[in-house]
Amino acid sequence: MAKSSRPAPVRRSPRAARPTPARTPVLPERPVAAACAAVFGVLVTAEVLYLTWLLVAPDADLVAAPRWLAVVLVALALVPLAGAVLTFLGRGRGWLVLLVGCTVPLLGLLAVAVLFGLLGAGSATWWAMLLALGPLGGLVLAAQRSVRAWTTRPAR
Repeated sequence: MAKSSRPAPVRRSPRAARPTPARTPVLPERPVAAACAAVFGVLVTAEVLYLTWLLVAPDADLVAAPRWLAVVLVALALVPLAGAVLTFLGRGRGWLVLLVGCTVPLLGLLAVAVLFGLLGAGSATWWAMLLALGPLGGLVLAAQRSVRAWTTRPAR
């Protein structure tokens, strides 16, 4: 009779196999746009706090601004700061907080620029437009897909 052409059985070693090293979970890398969006969020906070200081400064030639307005503006300045921290850390919906925190100052600065333009104050109009670049940059960067993906919680 002819022998069958089967491969020889694999011999197993009597020693135990070496343990495989534990794999560390691969953490996603923070996108550069998220770090830049956080920087713009801090910039928006600085702009709003600076404009608040200009409004309530005691040596201003204006009638004294009410304290509740200063409190509201400082609270408004803390929203983009919180959004910047949440976005940088990759926490859930941090991009949305940053987006809202940049939209409100942008609309306010554009309203001031339009007002100055209608009043004929050319230099002040351009300064207001220049200050509007901070919230606009934060708005554009916070709405990018990579930033939204970085700060969106994975489905469970």
